[in-house]
Amino acid sequence: MTEIEMLLPHRKPFLFVDEIVSVDAERVVARYLFRGDEFFFAGHFPAYPVVPGVLLVETMAQAGGAGLRKRGVLGEGALFFLAAVDKVKLRRQVRPGEELRSEVRNLRVSPRMIRQAGRAFVGDTLACEAEWLCLVQKEA
Repeated sequence: MTEIEMLLPHRKPFLFVDEIVSVDAERVVARYLFRGDEFFFAGHFPAYPVVPGVLLVETMAQAGGAGLRKRGVLGEGALFFLAAVDKVKLRRQVRPGEELRSEVRNLRVSPRMIRQAGRAFVGDTLACEAEWLCLVQKEA
């Protein structure tokens, strides 16, 4: 099992974090390479494949959750579920073979909820930004 699989309950084809680059109390930086064989490219504009915007938000949220887990903030068996997404701006298309760097800030973290804001980049170009709220619960 990889480090990311130990940090997140998600699995392929819905795991969108390859590596946690850095993590501290304020911020998480993670990366994910969108490979050409991702399941959604076959049906999402197949003649001009792009990553769906909602998956860019999901990628940032997974990065934020993985960072909190890596720091030990979320207890054993805690799951986090998107409950609200705000202030989403899609600035650049992300194409097959491009690596997304997610930079996530912790706005508020408690045992029951997580509020984070993120920006995702391809190289130095901003691709997406958003804020989100996750509810935390224990695995059944």
